[in-house]
Amino acid sequence: MTTDPHRTPEANPGTGISPSSSVPGGVDPILQKALDGERIQPEEALELFTTTDHLLLGNVASRLARRKRSDRIVTYIVDRNINHTNICVTDCSFCAFYRRPGAEDAYVLPFETIAGKIAKTLALGGRQILLQGGHHIDLRIDYYEDLFRSIKKRFDIHLHALSPAEIQHIRKVSRLTLKETLQRLREAGLDSIPGGGAEILVDRVRQKISPRKCSADEWLEVMDQAHRMDIPTTATMMFGHVESLADRVEHLRRIREQQDQTGGFTAFIPWPYQPGNTELSRDMGITSPVTGLDYLKTLAISRIFLDNFDNLQASWVTQGPKIGQVSLLYGANDMGSTMLEENVVAAAGTVYCLNEEDIRRLIKDCGFTPQRRNMRYEFVN
Repeated sequence: MTTDPHRTPEANPGTGISPSSSVPGGVDPILQKALDGERIQPEEALELFTTTDHLLLGNVASRLARRKRSDRIVTYIVDRNINHTNICVTDCSFCAFYRRPGAEDAYVLPFETIAGKIAKTLALGGRQILLQGGHHIDLRIDYYEDLFRSIKKRFDIHLHALSPAEIQHIRKVSRLTLKETLQRLREAGLDSIPGGGAEILVDRVRQKISPRKCSADEWLEVMDQAHRMDIPTTATMMFGHVESLADRVEHLRRIREQQDQTGGFTAFIPWPYQPGNTELSRDMGITSPVTGLDYLKTLAISRIFLDNFDNLQASWVTQGPKIGQVSLLYGANDMGSTMLEENVVAAAGTVYCLNEEDIRRLIKDCGFTPQRRNMRYEFVN
């Protein structure tokens, strides 16, 4: 079976979003509406996917991004992505990183290994680690409390850790409420939550690619409660697999609605599915990676639709440095992380490396001023 992620937009029976022909007048009135400061609707965002004028989309998205920040500063962060375990019981078909319990190359990193990675991060000027891993059936809340407290005792570092899907898993295996789980993690040292595990926030899609992972409502529930506890988070979208374009728009609608309610997302990071070495590629025939143009179009439409998000991040990790740089002309205002370490995307065969000097050069060459930041988008030296 071969699925084309770039097929014509179709109605999504679960969302009420109609095909593009339902919006009269084409894309120009929609783009003018966005430039006039009016919120565009899901059916209008779907209409934008029908245009082939990528430069026009990029122009509008870039103008809207500059309204959020008029000083032509583009931010980035120096951090390391530490995957403390690759053991996972969810068997997501898009993931080439996870291993089942008992696999020869399955691991749980000892604390001293994690500590060594943090020490190297600090030595390179980093002030944050992104800590994520698999859904390990035997790692309950006490493991994470001990790990977080040990990290905080030894290091002065921001702990950006555990996706909502991981937190829901920890809650369930620990037999706790979500509120208790978040409270205990925060008291142990959790500073913020990454937006991983969102994939596409449409359960029909999630049932196809990650049926054993948390539902869309459960993902959003973690974000809602975290924001209300003053724990900031990011939001992501992994696209270009079995979803329709209407599903992409529904994902954007749901995170925009959550941001309206709590305002706790500091950034949105859309990134394309990487087909290498995955079950989704082998069994469902989804072998073609998202093109640079489709990525840029999705990024631009995200900027136009997400009027309550200040920051959109370029995905150079999946698209490479050149498309990452062009992203700054399609609505992105942040180049993301130096990624001193990255394992999940690399497991799918996509490996791009940029150091801080490279990122600063790409930003400058595009006519912007590079600025290091923290997770809350505060400037740091």
